[in-house]
Amino acid sequence: MGWFIGNFSSSIGKKQVMALTGFLFCSFVAVHLFGNLSIYGGKEFFGSYAEHLHSLGVLINLAELGLLISALFHVALAALLYFENLRARPTRYVMKKNAGGRTLSSSLMPYTGAYLIFFVLIHLLTFHFVEHTPENVYDLVKDVFSSLGYVGFYIFSMVVVAIHVKHGFWSAFQTVGANHGKYMPFIRFAGLALSLLIGVGFSSIPLFVFSRG
Repeated sequence: MGWFIGNFSSSIGKKQVMALTGFLFCSFVAVHLFGNLSIYGGKEFFGSYAEHLHSLGVLINLAELGLLISALFHVALAALLYFENLRARPTRYVMKKNAGGRTLSSSLMPYTGAYLIFFVLIHLLTFHFVEHTPENVYDLVKDVFSSLGYVGFYIFSMVVVAIHVKHGFWSAFQTVGANHGKYMPFIRFAGLALSLLIGVGFSSIPLFVFSRG
């Protein structure tokens, strides 16, 4: 128990928990995307998908609870690491922004992460915590995406998700020790491919719904 607490309280321990929860979220987002793409099949097909999810009952509730707990750990540890890094470097050094292998997506991680908390809250209030049934969920999506402003907000948010996933995916593999020079180029490519799939896939949905009036 002492080893577990000591490892968890260390910087690498926090990063490992963030990596594991990050893998969980990437898996959830990918599954969520493929489920949402069923909207291309029309109202009845999308409604049957929603009805299938609803029929899972307590399993969906347990999955939502697991995601919530994982999200709390991920966000809390990210905040702790961010402020620990600030305390460790009270003054900013003058250096190139890409020094040490830093990229734009890695530099933006704290900010994209903070924005995604805001987006998820808005998303849940818009689609989840509202009165709906599997029969009218298509109409709910159609009504929300009839607003050009919300369509723009949603697409921008998906770009932010893609940026966050692009760095977070390969960084998580590096954190858990899977950073062998032989495999890392493929992992980086897979992270880029996944981020593009998520960004383009989710962004296509409001554009499709809006174009159908």
